[in-house]
Formats: sequence, structure tokens, C-alpha cells
Amino acid sequence: SGSAGVNLVTAESATVRDTEVTVIATTAKGPLGHGLSALLLGRSSATKQGIFVQPGVIDSDYCGQIKVMVRVLAPPMFIPKGSIIAQLVPFESRVPNCDPNKTRKDKGFGSTGPLVAFTEILSSEKPVRNVTLAIKDDLTKYSVTRIEASMMLDTGSDITIVP
Repeated sequence: SGSAGVNLVTAESATVRDTEVTVIATTAKGPLGHGLSALLLGRSSATKQGIFVQPGVIDSDYCGQIKVMVRVLAPPMFIPKGSIIAQLVPFESRVPNCDPNKTRKDKGFGSTGPLVAFTEILSSEKPVRNVTLAIKDDLTKYSVTRIEASMMLDTGSDITIVP
């Protein structure tokens, strides 16, 4: 009745002990019917409480229990059975079926193939780069002072560290 999404109810209680992804089963099962696929999204009320549902896609041929992947900002966090933390937003897929004989049945996460992931060699030292800062003199508007410095790079959000 006006809602774009269908609520998903957790089928089990879960205690999220860290900031890693936790998979929680719901009471919903596929297929969704009528050839529909769906976007799996978090509910704003859950996000407001610090529960972040990782978005996903439920394909029209998925035949198993629908599960959600969650992260929390401030672990530990207990999510009781019967909680409504996610929703399905159904849509009709327009992607042609390449192999009509292939069925996924109840295979979920990662069933469509291997994952390619970017990796970086980690070390105990922070990366350092030599940089040149050019500073224009406000009085003369022509004079430029150049400062050479060794700068540490940081992956933190909204921060630059200059030693």
C-alpha cells in the first residue's frame, strides 16, 4: 500500500561482536515469484541505530533462504529474532537468460563465480612521499616560497598528516 519495499524479518537472534560482516538469516525464501528480482537494502530505522545492511541483489531464480549481511558501528550489538532491519525492493529484470538449463537453487553469496579483489602489500611503516609545497606571498602576490618536506600518507577519512 504505497511502500516500495517489502520488510524482511530476522529468523534468528544474532550478536554482532565486531565490525566485520555478519550474515543473518531472514524468514523470507526465494523464488520471489512472478519472475521478479529484488534489491536487498537496509531500513533507515536500522541505519539510525548503527546497523548497516550491505546492499545486495536477489535474483529471480534464487530458491533458498534470504540472508542479510550486516555491519555495526559500535559492537557488540544484539539483534533479536523478529527484527526488521532490511527490505526487498522488487523489480522486473530485463537481462536475457543466457543459459536456460542452469539453475542456482539455494546457492547464495558468491555462487556466480570467483571474486577479484585488490590487494596491497601491508607493512608496519606508514607510506612516506617527498613533496614540494608552493606558497604564494600575500603581500607581494608574486613571490612564491617553496618548501620541500617528507609527508606521511594516511588512509584515514578527512585527514592529512604532515610531519
